Amino acid sequence: MKNKTFKNLLRVGLLLVLCCASAAIVHANEPDYIPEDVVEALIAEYDHDQTAGGAILVKRDNEVIYSRGFGMANLEYGVPFTGDTPTNIGSTSKQFTAFAILLLEEEGKLSLEDDIRKYVPELPVFEDTVRIRHLISHTSGYREFLNTLAMGGWRLGDHVAREEVLTVLQRQPELQNKPGEVFNYNNSGYALLSMVVERIAETPFPEWMKAHVFQPLGMEHTMVIERPGQIIPDRAFGYHKGEADQLIGVMDLYASVGAGGIYSTVSDLSRWAANFYDPVIGGEALMARMQEEFLLNSGDSSRYAFGLMIMDMHGQHVVHHPGGDMAHRSYFMLFPDIEGMVTVQSNYAGFPGQVAEKVAEAFFHDVMDIEAPSLKEQEELYLYDPEKFDEIAGRYELEDMPGFILEFAREGDTLYAQATGQPRFEIHASSDTTFFMTVVDASMTFHRDEDGDVYAMTLHQNGDHFAKRLTEPRWTPGAEDLAMYTGRFFSEELEAFYTIVADDEGKLTMQHRRLDDIPLNAESKDNYTGSFPITSLKFVRDDNDQVTGFHASSGRSTGILFEKQ
Repeated sequence: MKNKTFKNLLRVGLLLVLCCASAAIVHANEPDYIPEDVVEALIAEYDHDQTAGGAILVKRDNEVIYSRGFGMANLEYGVPFTGDTPTNIGSTSKQFTAFAILLLEEEGKLSLEDDIRKYVPELPVFEDTVRIRHLISHTSGYREFLNTLAMGGWRLGDHVAREEVLTVLQRQPELQNKPGEVFNYNNSGYALLSMVVERIAETPFPEWMKAHVFQPLGMEHTMVIERPGQIIPDRAFGYHKGEADQLIGVMDLYASVGAGGIYSTVSDLSRWAANFYDPVIGGEALMARMQEEFLLNSGDSSRYAFGLMIMDMHGQHVVHHPGGDMAHRSYFMLFPDIEGMVTVQSNYAGFPGQVAEKVAEAFFHDVMDIEAPSLKEQEELYLYDPEKFDEIAGRYELEDMPGFILEFAREGDTLYAQATGQPRFEIHASSDTTFFMTVVDASMTFHRDEDGDVYAMTLHQNGDHFAKRLTEPRWTPGAEDLAMYTGRFFSEELEAFYTIVADDEGKLTMQHRRLDDIPLNAESKDNYTGSFPITSLKFVRDDNDQVTGFHASSGRSTGILFEKQ
C-alpha cells in the first residue's frame, strides 16, 4: 500500500502510537521482591537472538546500580545489543540542542529574546515576532515540517534534506498561533535552533556538539548524524514489523538534525545525566535552568523546559523526554531528588513505551507514594466485566485540541480506543473507570456525574487532557452538500492536489496519487475527520453558501488551505 508504512512509523509523533504487549510484573511488596526480576519480566519478549532489542541503565545517588543489554542490535549479522551500542535517541536529542543554545547565551553570543530572523533571515516576516525561546518551548506558531511534507504527498523513501525545513516555513502564509500562546510540539523549532548554533559558531552543528559537549563529557560513542548513509560503528539498526508480521529494517530521518538525529549509548547518556548532578560543563546554574518550565502567555505552565518535559511520578519530581526516529525508541528520565536516572533504548518500533516508568517504579518504589499491588490484586484487575463498558462507549472530544476525538467501543469481550485519524487499538481495564494502553505510557479515567452517568474522561499522557462526551449524533450530509464537497482541491502552500469523491452511500474519500485513500467521517456540518496525513478538515464556504475549499490539519500543522478548482 502506498503509504501505510509511513503512516505507521510517523504516528510515533502523534498522540496515540499503540500496539499490544504484555509482561508479568513482580511487585514491590512481594516478600522476595527483586527489582532486577521486574526488568527481566518486562524485556523477556525482546531478549532473544531473533528479536530487535535494547539497553537499560539505572542510576541512584549519581551511581550506576543497574545496566543491561538485551536482544539484537543487528539481526542480519547477529550482533547483540549492549550498553555501549550506539542507537538513535530521536527527540531525546532536543535537550542537547537546548543545552547548546544556553551555552552560547552564557558566552554572550545570543539572547533567548532574540528574533529568530536575526540568525535565519530567510524566514518570512509575520505580524508577531518569533523569538528563540518560542522555538525551545514549542510555542512558535510555525508548522511542523514532517507533518506538513506528509500532507503534501511526501512518503517513506523520499529524501528530506535539512533545507526542506526552511522551504516549508517560507511557504507558510501566517503563524498557526501567536508566539507563546499555545504549546504545540514541533520539530521545526529545534531544526532551526541547530542552524542558529551553526551560524553563530561558523561550524557544522555535528562538529560543534562533538567539541563542546560530547568530548568534554567523555561521551565517546555519541554523535550527530551528518548525512544520509553515514557510517556509525557498531550502531543498532532500526526495525519494525511489516504487513506479514516480519521484522523489516528502517532508515533514519536525516532532516531531523537538532530535533533528533543523535546516536548515543546508555553508558554515554549516564555521563550526560551525571552533568546535571555534578556539572563538568555548563555549571550548576545552567543545569538548573535546563529544568525550568516555560510559561505560556496566559501564565499557565507548559510542563516543558529546555528540551525536557516535567512531570510528577508517584510523588517524585521527574524531568524526562521520550524520543523516536523511524524505528528506534528512546526514554530518558531524571529523578533530581535522589540524583537518579533511568534510560531505556530500543531499536524496535513496537517496543512498549511504559517500560521506563515500570523500571523506575521497580528501583525507586521506596521513595514513591505507591503501594504496588500484590500478584493476587494484579490478577483481579483483569476481572472487569466487559459489558460494563457499554456505559462508557462513545465519543469524547479533547478540550485542549478541538476536533480531536477519542472513540471507545466494545466488540465481545475486547475493548477498543480510536483517536481521530488513527486506527483503533485494544485497551485494558484497571478498574471500572480507569483503562490503560500497552506500548505508550497512556491511560484514561472516565468521570461520572451525580446520577452515575459518564459525562467526560481524562487522557493521561504527557499531562492530563480533559475530554467531554459527545452526545449529539453524527451529522449526515445531504445530496446537495455532498455535491459541493466533491471535486479537485489545490494547496498553493503545499503545491499539492487532492480529489474528494463520494460513493453511492454518501461516504467521502480523499485521494492523492502518492498516498493511500483517506476515508472521511462527518463530525458536524462542514467538519470531517480523516487519517494520517490529513486527520481533520473543515470546508470553507463563500457568502453564497457555496464550498470554495477546505482547511486541512494534521495535529502539529493546522489550517492549510486547499482551494476548489
